[in-house]
Amino acid sequence: MPDTTALKSTDAPAAAVDAPPVTDSGPAPGKPRSLWSDAWHDLRRNPLFLISMVLILLLVVMAIFPSLFTSASPRDADLAKHYLQHPNWGHFFAPDWLGYDGQGRSIYARLIYGARASIMVGVVVTIAVTVLGLIIGMIAGYFGGWIDTILSRVTDIFFGVPFIVGAMVILTSFEQRSVWVVILSLSFLGWTQIARVARGSVITIKQADYVVAAKALGASTTRILTRHILPNAIAPVIVVATIALGGYIAAEATLSFLGIGLAEPTVSWGIDVSAASAQLRNAPYVLIIPSVMVSITVLSFLMFGDAVRNALDPKMR
Repeated sequence: MPDTTALKSTDAPAAAVDAPPVTDSGPAPGKPRSLWSDAWHDLRRNPLFLISMVLILLLVVMAIFPSLFTSASPRDADLAKHYLQHPNWGHFFAPDWLGYDGQGRSIYARLIYGARASIMVGVVVTIAVTVLGLIIGMIAGYFGGWIDTILSRVTDIFFGVPFIVGAMVILTSFEQRSVWVVILSLSFLGWTQIARVARGSVITIKQADYVVAAKALGASTTRILTRHILPNAIAPVIVVATIALGGYIAAEATLSFLGIGLAEPTVSWGIDVSAASAQLRNAPYVLIIPSVMVSITVLSFLMFGDAVRNALDPKMR
């Protein structure tokens, strides 16, 4: 008589082998985050970035839609009625809230409309110097040799010119100094730092394996620069550009204060600071209010640039 107990014990392992194994592998791993997604993840939790973004958005809306903040005109002047009239702190956002200047114009209205020139100069100059510096730096860093030598020496020549002094020399040669003249003069001298940063990044990235593989596969120089090198070299350039944006706004205010930058009838904070310097003892608020606005604007962009730098630089985390 066969031993059924032995047969059962022998068949049991076979059944266990045929059954699919049950394992608890947990949730499927997600897609790895890129540098930009990591940076955005950090920026959303950075109070410095959130505060600066709120201030910058307010300034941008103020520059684009000034009529949302005041119905008064920044050029309406009434010397007989409003000459150096003191601020009326109880009338929030009214034309007389921050007082009137030496020409009887509303300081609050000029403060709102003056944001347009400052923001426009800062943003357009930043875009111009970023594009120009990025092109020069990428060409110098990628090709090397005599091309790198020539472009680097040209960059050194421009870098040796004092920024404000050079802009003063350029602007004094123009009779009509509009916003675009100031933008061109600042852009002509402000690209050197970005070119140096872009050149260093490209020199490092062009030795990477994916760039060498693209060259081996016969990819064109334009494709390698735009598809492989530019996306990986632009992060430090963005950091430098965002920090420099506040400096360009301060440069415009400085040139306008010296009487070499923007001029009437353009509404600018630098022009108001320059005109108010004569009333410093009699009405210091005429000088302090636009000066504080320039400081807040520059500080907002500097904080934004610092937050972006900390998010994009792994060493700063």
